[in-house]
Amino acid sequence: MLHLECCEQEGYIGLGGSTMLIHKNDTRTSVEDKEFRIRILLPEQKCLRNARLQCSWQLKQVLRGYQHIIKQRLQHCSNLVSFMLEFKTVLEIALRNKNDLTAPPPPQYYAQLIKEIESLGWDKLAYMDAEFRTIKLKAEDSAGREHMITIKLKSKSCLIHLHSQFLAAVESLQEFWDVMDEIDEKTWVLEPEKPARATTTRRIAIGNNVSINIEVDPRHPKMLPECCFLGADHVVTPLRNKLNANMHLWSPECTVLQNLKDMLEVDFPSPDSHEKSSFSMECGICYAYRLASSIPDQVCDDPRCGQPFHQECLYEWLRGLPHSRQSFNVIFGECPYCNKPITVKMTIKKS
Repeated sequence: MLHLECCEQEGYIGLGGSTMLIHKNDTRTSVEDKEFRIRILLPEQKCLRNARLQCSWQLKQVLRGYQHIIKQRLQHCSNLVSFMLEFKTVLEIALRNKNDLTAPPPPQYYAQLIKEIESLGWDKLAYMDAEFRTIKLKAEDSAGREHMITIKLKSKSCLIHLHSQFLAAVESLQEFWDVMDEIDEKTWVLEPEKPARATTTRRIAIGNNVSINIEVDPRHPKMLPECCFLGADHVVTPLRNKLNANMHLWSPECTVLQNLKDMLEVDFPSPDSHEKSSFSMECGICYAYRLASSIPDQVCDDPRCGQPFHQECLYEWLRGLPHSRQSFNVIFGECPYCNKPITVKMTIKKS
């Protein structure tokens, strides 16, 4: 990226006036009657490709984000005159875009905005910043769920039109939220702890140290979701086999939860019949249930042990053992409790 050096030394030629003059390394041009200072330092071979630009800090702020374009022009222009013509064009665009972002809107903008909010109803306004540029509106769908939309306003934004578009999008997701609400109400959801409306995944408790993670497609919520079982192999393998064998039982006429019950031949523990503490076993290494945002999801495969661990805790524990073995990001070692063989794969979480 082009390096623009700031300098306020006397003798820099202003970029102002009505003409463009080039004399040695100093330049002058007209750009919206604004004056800036710039100096182009050429190497001994007079090659623009290796030239350096020095300018005032004000000009550097204006050109923020345009350095790569200026560098490209330096590399392709055959002489200083042609470069300055293109530099002038880039500077005009940068100034125009900056003015569009910083110039206050006309008085009519505020009058129209207040009028539109009154038409929508002041009860729908949840937040407005001091510049009247960012607002948050509340919306309630046909099922009584409350939603929030954040709008970055421009001078010609139509608030009523944006709100109606948001309501239409909300209504199109009713079936998806019906599916997720039933799961949240009738099962013990282990993760996420407080799911947002946009969250498409749920980790549902099946039994002690065994759970299923599902991901529902918002566009086709009644279809079979992606499923991943978590727990000891001797418990997970039979469930996985039932899922594969009973896929033909999936019916779009039934709810996702009922379909999962029929396919897995299980009754999911519910808040009405079970306490969450039955499925919230602490990690056998750090003795905590939650570690940051994760819960214990690694379980010893020995049926007589079945101790759960956080993935990160078990990875670090095994890595510190003298007799453990690592292959790429998988570590082979022994369970801290029963000394039976155990492995853990450390996945890189996306930020």
